Amino acid sequence: MSHGFDTKPTAGPALPATPDNPVVAGLAGVLDRFNKFALYLSMVALMLTALIMTYSVVARYFFHTPTDWQDDATVFMLVGVIFLCAGYAQSYRGHIGIEALSSILPAAVNAVRLLLVDVVSFLFCAFFSWKSWTLFHEAWSEGQTTSSTFAPPLWIPYSLMALGMTVLTLQILVQVLTRLTDRKQAVTQQTVTGV
Repeated sequence: MSHGFDTKPTAGPALPATPDNPVVAGLAGVLDRFNKFALYLSMVALMLTALIMTYSVVARYFFHTPTDWQDDATVFMLVGVIFLCAGYAQSYRGHIGIEALSSILPAAVNAVRLLLVDVVSFLFCAFFSWKSWTLFHEAWSEGQTTSSTFAPPLWIPYSLMALGMTVLTLQILVQVLTRLTDRKQAVTQQTVTGV
């Protein structure tokens, strides 16, 4: 429990551990490279979004020139930023989690709870990924566009959403497989439970 200050401040989030299993480690390495690329791409997209919105306000206020494309462009970029960075945040376990039970449960029970949470999260994200890919396919095959006068194709945000959710699903799968196959975690759990 923290009361607004830490006696030993941390330098930042702990790096994700490398899995023992070579196949899982290979998948984790590929996801790590993709996540870093997506992170840098998202930084650029956020800067572009800020520039586009600033341009829109300046053009409308000072030059009385309305723009009809800025809303679609910024929403598309923000969708990409949110979904493409979800896997990166998950690799550091940076998503919001409620840890009220972790402090009162025994270590072995807490380990099972964490595994169950990861499995349920994986199943939810896998379903969300599948539905995102079906939305992308419908938008692509039917030529769906937004209702604005600019009318960009809807397959763009749906593809970003589907790709981001797929990467998030794979990231959670890596974490489940790491929890199940790592020798370090098995040794730690045995020493904690006394088995």
